[in-house]
Amino acid sequence: MDDSSVLLDTNVLLEATAPARDLHRAALRVLDEWPNRGARLCVSGQILREYLVVATRDPEHNGLGLGVTDALANVEAFAGRCRFLGETREVAERLRELLRSVDCTGKRIHDANLVATCLAHGVSGLVTANLGDFERFGNQVDVKLLGG
Repeated sequence: MDDSSVLLDTNVLLEATAPARDLHRAALRVLDEWPNRGARLCVSGQILREYLVVATRDPEHNGLGLGVTDALANVEAFAGRCRFLGETREVAERLRELLRSVDCTGKRIHDANLVATCLAHGVSGLVTANLGDFERFGNQVDVKLLGG
């Protein structure tokens, strides 16, 4: 991969799906315009699983309330527009290295795995709506704020 590749955090896909969300238009710009400017959009199995979890969860529990059929159709659409990064042995090794060097526990390990995925696949950037989730990892990946 090269400097033009970016991993899309799950929240980018969720924002793109839900018109009522604050960053909906910004997420659509990433999906629709960035590839025209040379960016290679990437996702992983983790990101697509997390999307399915939130997309099918009830709105009362911060979900989108989609049915499985609609959520799967969205995943297919996202997967068709993005390069899929596999969860390889190298990703697992990079994750272990990160956890040895960065204070990270509990569900924050999901964020560490996204950074490890970028590092293992040579992806230089990550787009997210939550910069704070990735501050602990320093400048190992260029984290871009959605809408920023």
